[in-house]
Amino acid sequence: MPKNHCFYFLFFVFVIQHFQKLAIRPFCWFLVLSLGSACGNRVTTSAIPITVPETFSLPTGNSEIRADWWSNFDDPELNSLIDTALASNLNLRSSWFQVAQNASDVAIIASERVPQVFLELQGGASRPVPDFVGGENTQLSLRSSYEVDLWGRVKQSKLAAENRLQASYLDYQTLAISVAGEVALTWFSLQAFQQQLALIREQTEYNEQVLALIRARFASGQVRGVDILRQQQLIQNTEEEAAAIEIEVRVLRNRLAVLLGTAPGTLSWVEEGKLPALRPLPDTGLPMELLNRRPDVQSSFHRMVAADREVAVAISNTYPRLTFNLTGALRSNTLTNLVESQAASLTSSLLMPLFYGGRLNAEKERAEAFREQQVQLYGQTVLQALQEVEDALAREILQKKRIGYLENQLNLAERAFRQLRVEYLNGSIAYLDVLVSLEQMQQLKRDMVGARLDQLLFRLALYRSLAGGFESSSDKPADLTQNDNPISSK
Repeated sequence: MPKNHCFYFLFFVFVIQHFQKLAIRPFCWFLVLSLGSACGNRVTTSAIPITVPETFSLPTGNSEIRADWWSNFDDPELNSLIDTALASNLNLRSSWFQVAQNASDVAIIASERVPQVFLELQGGASRPVPDFVGGENTQLSLRSSYEVDLWGRVKQSKLAAENRLQASYLDYQTLAISVAGEVALTWFSLQAFQQQLALIREQTEYNEQVLALIRARFASGQVRGVDILRQQQLIQNTEEEAAAIEIEVRVLRNRLAVLLGTAPGTLSWVEEGKLPALRPLPDTGLPMELLNRRPDVQSSFHRMVAADREVAVAISNTYPRLTFNLTGALRSNTLTNLVESQAASLTSSLLMPLFYGGRLNAEKERAEAFREQQVQLYGQTVLQALQEVEDALAREILQKKRIGYLENQLNLAERAFRQLRVEYLNGSIAYLDVLVSLEQMQQLKRDMVGARLDQLLFRLALYRSLAGGFESSSDKPADLTQNDNPISSK
């Protein structure tokens, strides 16, 4: 409790003692002694249950990541889609109204720090005339009530509400990052599927040309009829894959429409099928910089601080409350003579909880348990943030090796197919060997598109894991700032 509040309270008790009868003096001194221990620090903040490493375990790049990290892909269409989603996504709008609710909660709690004033008009009638015994039947009164925040209960409640407001705003920013990431993921998946569809159409056209060649050779008696059936089966297989991809394309289009805040099936579409080239790996910075930048980590931190302040509120509820009441009134038997009689009164009350059946202590213990829960959740959020960066770095580095292996396989498959085709045309081998080689080569080409998409999505995950807050088209609270994360890296 602040020292000035302790002084005011002791002075208040001293004045009461000198104006009361001698018989209650022992009670007043007992009250002073019992509350003297409350004039110190009441809140103990728990230590964070994790150790943050000084650096990440994997090497990173040197390129700079922008606040609008999706612009690092240099895709104007993606930038336009994300701008639309940030302005129109309904989940994001809903999250903003949650911020507005928490801002109102702060204003509601702050109102307890100023006197409450009421204007009251009372009227009544009595029978028999002229009047009832004992008072007036018309009264206009102005009442004011004010609670002295001796122990900082209202102050701590307001600070806790402000921390919850900060957390909700940071949750809004976290959701904005997620929406942007989902739009980018959906867009890149659509591009990759369109690219695969174009590749399958080329392969189907080539397979039909081969089928025509086999039929011509069959007519001349050079091959068996089963070779025609096998080639037709390969064509049907590629067409079946194309149908499966078209299903995914339609589903992804609907998903993108909902992310943009529009009804599914209403988006105009241009089939391009072009994946962007990747820039060099970004500079991830230090883990502590990441924790101070990520809005989800900062949101968890503010919730932890708010829970700590709620412990102070619960402790303050076990102490006495000092309230002053001021009333000014106009009284009369008739409404026309209301201004002829005035009255005023000033009262104060000191309410000290004595017996609540253990409820106040239970509330304090609950607040302390909730604080410990938020501490553990904060530590888990920090660990998840570090894991996301480490996972994204590992996946991208290893995916680059995987793509290299696929390129080597594809090169070997193409060479093998060319050699087997020559041998088949020379009549030295059966068509089955050529068919197996052709199918493997075409599948490797489709797998290569999927592998490049995975590499792109791993980079997307890395950008999202490193992202901090950014400006969007929605209004922002003018007085919201992000505090530095105070956890130690040692």
